[in-house]
Amino acid sequence: MEMKFEVVVLPVADVDRAKQFYGRLGWRPDADFAAGDDFRVVQFTPPGSGCSVIFGKNVTAAAPGSAQGLYLIVSDIDAARSELLGRGVEISEVFHDAGGVHAGTDEPYLFGRLRVSGPDPEHRSYQSFASFKDPEGNGWLLQQITTRLPGRIGAAPTTFASANDLASALRRAEAAHGEHEERIGQADPNWPDWYAEYMVRQQAGTELPT
Repeated sequence: MEMKFEVVVLPVADVDRAKQFYGRLGWRPDADFAAGDDFRVVQFTPPGSGCSVIFGKNVTAAAPGSAQGLYLIVSDIDAARSELLGRGVEISEVFHDAGGVHAGTDEPYLFGRLRVSGPDPEHRSYQSFASFKDPEGNGWLLQQITTRLPGRIGAAPTTFASANDLASALRRAEAAHGEHEERIGQADPNWPDWYAEYMVRQQAGTELPT
């Protein structure tokens, strides 16, 4: 039986402040309903995500700001970070781990507590991060994944949450195709097929065409 993980509950103190923040991120507002003065639920979904977040009044007993280590997977961490900066979000610089060193004094993340400035030098998938918090203190991390580990690729259809997301995917395919034509030393008349293959593979996180 399929079990689809679809909702993460965020503990917040100020519902309207949280709603304004996640709306500013460009996330899709799905719901905002209340039952009297003692219950309210707000739901947002990140672009391209199958999982949503909810927060509100009396939806969790957790302390406001106690949700930490929430991961947002992106294919281009520099572009994602720039977009969040443009939306007024305070976000860390891109960082990577210190080569298996799990001690340190930095805020915890997937590989420990010691962050090294800059993206992973080898540009490996899963290895480059950036972090930010919402106004309540709930902690998010961007993680760049370009090729997924074996067995972690679903058969989900290729979809784009908005025209802007599709345009961005087309621009990435265009840049990669230009490099492809330089490698083969000639124009590629089958560029539509190459674009399509590139965009499908990038969204699935499989090995990209060259």
